[in-house]
Amino acid sequence: MTETATSGANVKRALDHKVLDGRIIGQEIREAVAREAAELTAVGWPPRLISIVVGDTDAALIYIRNQQRVAEKLGIAFEQRVYPAETTREEMLAAIAALNADPRVTGIIIQRPVPSHLSIKELQSAVHPMKDVEGMHPSSIGNIVYNDLVMGPCTSVAAVEMLKYTGLRLEGLEVVVIGHSEIVGKPIAFLLMSEGATVTVCHHMTRNLQVHSRQADAVFVAVGKPGLVTGAMIKPGAAVIDIGINQIDLPDGSSKVVGDADYESCYEVAGWITPVPGGVGPVTVSILLRNLVTAAKLQKAHYESAFQGGFAPCAPAAAPIH
Repeated sequence: MTETATSGANVKRALDHKVLDGRIIGQEIREAVAREAAELTAVGWPPRLISIVVGDTDAALIYIRNQQRVAEKLGIAFEQRVYPAETTREEMLAAIAALNADPRVTGIIIQRPVPSHLSIKELQSAVHPMKDVEGMHPSSIGNIVYNDLVMGPCTSVAAVEMLKYTGLRLEGLEVVVIGHSEIVGKPIAFLLMSEGATVTVCHHMTRNLQVHSRQADAVFVAVGKPGLVTGAMIKPGAAVIDIGINQIDLPDGSSKVVGDADYESCYEVAGWITPVPGGVGPVTVSILLRNLVTAAKLQKAHYESAFQGGFAPCAPAAAPIH
């Protein structure tokens, strides 16, 4: 059996069970990324991801480790750049501008959170759209409205990918999104609408949340409140895509990571459910690296067009993106 066939079989096994295993689903995406990264490297365009951390790295440490581990496994260069917490706005914007102009850098990710004197929105907006592998530049977010998903927001795209793997027909599907953040909830709603789903977005001001969620064929939740969604709030057979990541303390003094859905009670009712950890998270990293390969392709095409056929593999070292 070929590697691709093996991957397909693994994904089928993952979906034969109601638990949507992000590690298996993400593997299929990563195999394609590895092949494309190797092809780009062979012609002188090796994908390279720069991770920017400002101040304390503890909150983002688990994400950074996962990103670096997966990237290096796929033959993708990953570099972490850590800036002191007191780095000024002007210094950060200058650092991002330098990375934008460096043709050896194909992707930039800004790890959250950033110190309070910095605006994550401003920093993200400063990243060149062709290097915005997070899909969080205003132009990348705005493109979703026009159904342009070249490099969509990683977490949102990953969550919708998980729903697609259930085999449910998205056209006309009744979906409830709980959480309306700019980086997850709202993009998910637009992505689903572009697929023809009927979407209701709920948030902290929504009255009778259970009334909405019980009518849905699929429920997405991303609010940062452990156990918010229970089995009593889910229609039997519905898909539950849990994007929340929360650390809770246990009576014995230890802690564990859980989602926004009460897994045990939702498992009994749902037709499909994503675990936390091991659900949307691994697929998000896979989408991030898929975006990186897409970014490298876009930049390669940009330079080849600029050089009008006079392109050579070493050319990226000479010309920045403007």
